[in-house]
Amino acid sequence: MGVILNKDNTKNITVAFKYEPYTLERKYRNASSERGWQYEFPAKSLSKDPRAGDIRRHHIHENGLQKAVQTTARLAGIVKPINVHTFRHFFATHLLEANYDIRTVQELHGHKGASTTMIYTHVLNKPGLRVKSPLDG
Repeated sequence: MGVILNKDNTKNITVAFKYEPYTLERKYRNASSERGWQYEFPAKSLSKDPRAGDIRRHHIHENGLQKAVQTTARLAGIVKPINVHTFRHFFATHLLEANYDIRTVQELHGHKGASTTMIYTHVLNKPGLRVKSPLDG
């Protein structure tokens, strides 16, 4: 729980920082106030939990984030379609370009097998590193 002051700084109310499912709240009692458990993109406003009556902060809706990414891309002059999932591809590609091994990228992305992660290798274009067949002369 935490204390939030009203706009006029006169009345404070107690709120839970972030909603955690009941079983998770029991297991990790401080999760709702610890930084590692907080949303990366919290909602601007608070809302009342219909079950418990607590005032809580939830995450923003994914459509709002999608629109922000697309607006930013358009303002930056990026003409190709882009969405938040594109950042996963950027991240994986940059790791591979920085010579991280495929298993590290696989683990970071939560892929079960390396074959899923291998799709990122097609964009690596490093001249001079291609295999040359002995038959090419």
